[in-house]
Amino acid sequence: MNSGAGLGNLLVLALPLLLLAFLMFSQRRRGREIQAFQDALAVGDKVVMTSGLYGTVIALDPVTATLEVAPGVQVRVDRRAVGMKQPEATTPNAEETE
Repeated sequence: MNSGAGLGNLLVLALPLLLLAFLMFSQRRRGREIQAFQDALAVGDKVVMTSGLYGTVIALDPVTATLEVAPGVQVRVDRRAVGMKQPEATTPNAEETE
């Protein structure tokens, strides 16, 4: 028997398993990062929703967040829909909005 063929078969089986393990590890790490971000949300944070809506967190409870998206306009959303904090460069100045 040719031992090279056995090694080739092992490689064909092991490579997809290694790829699958890497993908699972990456997904688990990303899930932990998202959970840490959700846990760190605080009143006053300027955030961007996963839908692209910008707002400021004005109230939090374990399931929902209330955002002010315009002066006097409040929206209650699921905390999981908050995608990220606003980058500082995208916050408009008061002079630019008038």
